[in-house]
Amino acid sequence: MDHSAGYPDSRVATMLATHLNDCSLCAAQMKIDDIDAFVEVIRCQSISHAAESLQLTQPAITRRVQNFEQALGVELFDRNTKPLKPTLIGTRVYEQCRLILREMDALRELVATDAPPTGVLRLGVPQTIGDVVLLDALKHLRSEYPDLRAQVATGWGSQLVGKIERGELDAAVALFPAGKIFPDNIVGESIGKMELVVVCAKAQLPKKPCKLADVYQGGWILNPDGCGFRAGLQRTLSDQGLALRVNLETFGTELQLGLVADGLGLGLVPRPLLERSAHLEQLAVVPLKDFKPVMDLWLIYPHFLGNLQGPVDAFGTLVAASLHKIRNAA
Repeated sequence: MDHSAGYPDSRVATMLATHLNDCSLCAAQMKIDDIDAFVEVIRCQSISHAAESLQLTQPAITRRVQNFEQALGVELFDRNTKPLKPTLIGTRVYEQCRLILREMDALRELVATDAPPTGVLRLGVPQTIGDVVLLDALKHLRSEYPDLRAQVATGWGSQLVGKIERGELDAAVALFPAGKIFPDNIVGESIGKMELVVVCAKAQLPKKPCKLADVYQGGWILNPDGCGFRAGLQRTLSDQGLALRVNLETFGTELQLGLVADGLGLGLVPRPLLERSAHLEQLAVVPLKDFKPVMDLWLIYPHFLGNLQGPVDAFGTLVAASLHKIRNAA
């Protein structure tokens, strides 16, 4: 046969047909659930944690990963290592699978945007403002979306961002400085401003405006390490060559304000929370000339929310309105 025209002989044609048939069978055998399980095992570095994340049994996760390996005809994990690690080809497959799942999210977004939202809406709020904003926000969400059940987690801002990145939350509100840059797969919308104030017991209020260096030695009552407010204060003190002295660290703004009112140290709190505190009459804002922090309130969520976009937008609006109402009532 003359091969100059570019036509293969029968042997090559048979090999090509076999290869194409194998590829089509491989594609047909792959399932999104198997890909999802594979990606989650790599992300968690553990079959048990992946099972917990996907709300499946460990044998189900193992079976899905094995199905995926069988469909591809390669081993994706080195099963002699702990924690479980992907093989070299497994790492490359993982990166491709992340793109596939992202495109699947986009496809679901395309077809699901107009459907009424049902099921669970997983939300996150900062420890600091949860008590203030959640009651009204959840009440209005239930009224507007009766078939949607809100599930709320609290944490520091960085923790909430991580949960959204890992697909553990649908949206969150968080406090970060203006101009905060989020990961590529997360949308961040600034929905308000929040002033932070340094407070002391009224009897300890300086007689005139002062600087951090004049008061820092009195010590602080702050959230435990991990809080963005505390980190910002520590950076400011460090820039001035001053040490952060923590008298007490505890969760709960109202508890902190009670301890400040008892004269046990300085506090750093959002002004709206101070203005609604039961201890307000025993407290005073310290007039600092060199420390006037303001944080942005951000609504953060992944790019593809489908029919949850409406409830998430409503949640952000309701949280911002709750804080605005507190400021106006003061």
